[in-house]
Amino acid sequence: MSLLAILLILFLGGAAAWASSLLHPRLPRWIALLSVVGAMLPLVTALGDPAVSDGGWLIEYNLNWIPSLGIRFSLALDGLSALLVALTGFLGIVAISAAWNGIDERVGFFYFNLLWTLAGVVGVFTAVDLFLFFFFWEVMLIPMYFIIAIWGHENRRYAATKFFLFTQLSGMLLLISILGLVYSYSLQSGSLSFAYDDLLSVEMSAGVEWWLMLGFFVAFATKLPSVPLHSWLPDAHSQAPTAGSVLLAGVLLKTGAYGLLRFTLPLFPEASAAFAPVALTLAVVSILYCAKVALAQTDIKRLIAYTSVSHMGFVLLGIYAWNLIGMQGAVMTMLAHGLSAAALFSLAGGLQERLHTRELDKMGGLWRSAPNMAVVALFFSVAALGMPGLGNFVGEFLSLLGAFSVSIVATALAALGMILSAVYSLWVMQRVFQGEEISQSDEEGATPLSDLDARELVIYGLMMAGLVVMGMFPTVFLDYSSAAIERVVSISGSLSDGFGGR
Repeated sequence: MSLLAILLILFLGGAAAWASSLLHPRLPRWIALLSVVGAMLPLVTALGDPAVSDGGWLIEYNLNWIPSLGIRFSLALDGLSALLVALTGFLGIVAISAAWNGIDERVGFFYFNLLWTLAGVVGVFTAVDLFLFFFFWEVMLIPMYFIIAIWGHENRRYAATKFFLFTQLSGMLLLISILGLVYSYSLQSGSLSFAYDDLLSVEMSAGVEWWLMLGFFVAFATKLPSVPLHSWLPDAHSQAPTAGSVLLAGVLLKTGAYGLLRFTLPLFPEASAAFAPVALTLAVVSILYCAKVALAQTDIKRLIAYTSVSHMGFVLLGIYAWNLIGMQGAVMTMLAHGLSAAALFSLAGGLQERLHTRELDKMGGLWRSAPNMAVVALFFSVAALGMPGLGNFVGEFLSLLGAFSVSIVATALAALGMILSAVYSLWVMQRVFQGEEISQSDEEGATPLSDLDARELVIYGLMMAGLVVMGMFPTVFLDYSSAAIERVVSISGSLSDGFGGR
């Protein structure tokens, strides 16, 4: 399988979807669906290849691009990136399903932007040349900006601009840091190279390493996102169309966590180790602060957005525990959160389409009129609060277990976030689906509430099955990523001896 083929199918599929809108308004969505399925089918075969577990790359593709600057078109896939590419493909199908009947304006251009966003994310997860990585990092931002700005809700332009400014300014820091790292390599080797394996060998002074690491960290923490760089996310989620929220929560946030694992820690091990107490503090603050703020929200999409930041705090906690257990917990949380958060945003979008409101005060008693939706919402709410037997519990438990060997205080405080998640998850279920049914007849444009249809039930059923499999058979997923995570840990050793956090 060629990684280039996956990218070409998504890029060309997006162009074809845009062009096909001239022939028939329904054609773009079918082309988009077939493009995503066609791009991901070869990956299914690759995931079963035993080469995943041997510590090397599963697939590689190398091509000279700009040899005078040491830039190559280099793509590679290992167990970690394979899982994230698979998640991207599946949630791409979920996003298309969410937009199936919800997008009726400029349909071709919408699916063009959706597929190009997916292509950019796949490129981020597979690029092993840092110039190429930055190229894909920018590619995935621009179409997402258009998705929010054109098909979003009442304050869409403000939210899209805020999203773009946060990610673009932090992206500039990333570019400057990449160039600084390449310059340091050129001073030592006498040649230019953006290759990941070459840059791993760069030796820098402590001061230079610290500042370059900080540039990488800020860029990735903004996308994760982590407090205090998170404020763009609630606005983007509340204003984005449902498909945009699915992509944001399911895959775009994971690119930040992936960048920390793949690049920040291996390239700057000593500076990252010194920065770990700060990162763990930010993780704990993100978990507790955003869980508390979620309880104050009346907009259901903003509430889910803040809970998303809170849960991604467990990812940051596991990464900077810097041991195999913690990082494996971070990976499992990324995968499980990708499914559960995407499902919750999709449900919130479905409620908004049916009720023409996102306000919790205008919802209530919906279990009677939409029992299927209520059962599905209850499942994903329980998953989000960390119910044992589901993937979210495995990920967050492993993150806490890994962090415990580094900082008992940080672990104890972070564990309180699981209590708060139970509070807001069950509170939302009670507000929306229990109690007295609030009539929508007086709402302008309101229509009778319809339950989930067969297409929606199939999509949600697959996502539910994924979380159950992750919870009951976690080693299936842990084994795929273990070699890549062990490589990160081995570069600078474990922090299990502590650094004053106890």
